[in-house]
Amino acid sequence: MSYSKVVAFANVLYAMEVPQRDGRTLGVPLAWFPRLLHASPAERAKVELSRTGLHWEDLDEDISVEGLLAGRGDMTKRVDSAT
Repeated sequence: MSYSKVVAFANVLYAMEVPQRDGRTLGVPLAWFPRLLHASPAERAKVELSRTGLHWEDLDEDISVEGLLAGRGDMTKRVDSAT
């Protein structure tokens, strides 16, 4: 599987672009990933890339390339504080 060495944020607040070695670019809305949407540009820039995905240590966010290809957004289960 090809993997990215670069992550770009288009329009700063609205989309993340992950270029692939095969020439494709995966573009996803930041709304799919609330932690990234609400992070500062500096926080988003501190991404670690691997063969399987993207990791933001300070944001506690991990995104798999497989998940992006499948069109999956944030899969984090939210705890309802009202219960």
